[in-house]
Amino acid sequence: MKRRLSLIALTLASAGLLLTGCQTNVQPWEKGLLADYTMRADRDVLHEAMSEHIYFSREASAGGRGVGASGCGCN
Repeated sequence: MKRRLSLIALTLASAGLLLTGCQTNVQPWEKGLLADYTMRADRDVLHEAMSEHIYFSREASAGGRGVGASGCGCN
């Protein structure tokens, strides 16, 4: 009996977790907050430049940001 109750409790807890999933829809009144300047990833030019410098210093390579061509120089 105890095992059956624990199985029922586990099933209800699992169903509860599955039914309370994440909401993926953005409401119309929330879109203004997401379009705000502070939500942009590239809002701080100095931070972006420093991050790129650190990344390229560690990787020992430069360039290639946002370019869809290969590195052979043929494009």
